[in-house]
Amino acid sequence: MPLIPSSFRQFILKEKRNRNYLLIAVLAAITQLIIFKLLYPYADFFSDSYSYIRAAASHYDVSIWPIGYSKFLWLFHQVTYSDTALVAFQYLFVEAMALYFFFTVCYFYQPTTQISNIIFIFLFFNPLTLYLSNYVSSDAPFLALSLWWVVQLLRIIHRPRPYQVITHALLVAVAFTFRYNAMYYPVITAIAFILSRHKVPYKIVGIVLPLLLIATFVNYTRNKAYDLTGTKQFSVFSGWQLANNALYMYPYIQVKEQPPVECREFHNMVNAYFDSIPSEFKTVSPRDGAFYIKYPTAPLKQYLEEHFNWEKDSTGGILAWGSVSPIYGSYGSFLIRHYPVAFARYFLLPNALNYCLPPLEKLEVYNTGSDNVSATASSWFHYPGTKVKVVSGTIQGAILLLCPAIFLVINLLFLGSLVVWIKTKWRKSNEPDFKYALLLMVALLVVNAAFSVMASPIVFRYQVFPMMICFSFLMLLIEKLEVLEK
Repeated sequence: MPLIPSSFRQFILKEKRNRNYLLIAVLAAITQLIIFKLLYPYADFFSDSYSYIRAAASHYDVSIWPIGYSKFLWLFHQVTYSDTALVAFQYLFVEAMALYFFFTVCYFYQPTTQISNIIFIFLFFNPLTLYLSNYVSSDAPFLALSLWWVVQLLRIIHRPRPYQVITHALLVAVAFTFRYNAMYYPVITAIAFILSRHKVPYKIVGIVLPLLLIATFVNYTRNKAYDLTGTKQFSVFSGWQLANNALYMYPYIQVKEQPPVECREFHNMVNAYFDSIPSEFKTVSPRDGAFYIKYPTAPLKQYLEEHFNWEKDSTGGILAWGSVSPIYGSYGSFLIRHYPVAFARYFLLPNALNYCLPPLEKLEVYNTGSDNVSATASSWFHYPGTKVKVVSGTIQGAILLLCPAIFLVINLLFLGSLVVWIKTKWRKSNEPDFKYALLLMVALLVVNAAFSVMASPIVFRYQVFPMMICFSFLMLLIEKLEVLEK
């Protein structure tokens, strides 16, 4: 069992190897950022970006997306309107949390120099973090918050302290306001506290407090949504997502039951749509993304256009989307409840395959292939106009082309190494804390995969966080297998 140094700070600053890691990471981050911004002088935008900016500019407390990132944008805007400063902050935040994670792994598990170098290169010379950070999107901040969260999980296991019940709960709550993927974080947090050496009262508070904070935020959001849309709903987008997920199976089922009364007009529109479209449009799958949300002539947007007067909406679409979301949510639930096998076959199974090879989606091209941004973005960042320039709008697709395949290989190697380690080395290992940490990371990866498959069509940028965790613990597992073999 490796001897853990007494002080984390001394571990970083007193050991020459770790000082070198720190220096290289800082210099590499600054150098890579400068070169990247010379090639990509403007931030990257897609539809979500404009929703975030509008919510920030209008001081909304609820939006189509989680409101945390819009609040962050507003706060950052009070300091500077520079998009370069925003991208730099996002990137350096990710790099700082990656460095915190890297040193935490090295501190607790004492990997060899070779393994440490491999993890270090993967974390700090990875173009993914640059491209994610260039988006006006919650992707990069949420990645940083998630890495920070994992560090706290490991510290709960290895170095339990009373203050962790407060700091960890606050971190989970903040992450949840940035992205609802953090919905499952309290489950992993509960496992960490159960496995830890915390006293029982601290375990109970540590498990319950994140749930209370999230519940408070959910209730607050529901009330704000009611003020804006007239309906108490936690997520304005959730009804749209549920209906989209359910419609993938629609061409393969015969709906005999009557849908809820409020959904019947929409149901008739769905029937008419699938009766009229060419056969190739009936075979779309989650691999095509959120097709029924994006496609303008699909039932979701058609029903919205026919039943909402856009002249009444001064909220940038929040009121419009929120007005029909309960109907879509009810209809999606109705279909899934009555046809669970078809839903599993035509949404869950294809989406599980998506998880294995997640599409690059927005990461394939800069600014969704356009050389213009909206007037909203131009005004917010004080651009001279709406035109943006870049060294190449498509080269990032080539640079990141192999990332989904690498993600698949990492997962397969991790699974294989885990099976071998459990079968042959579990009892030989004299590191109970490593066993607990490994169990926790396996739980995280499994729950993340299950949540991702069930929630929405999977895209690669949502899986960068589990990819980093999986790769790092894969390297640790490989080393443990080699050590125990000797």
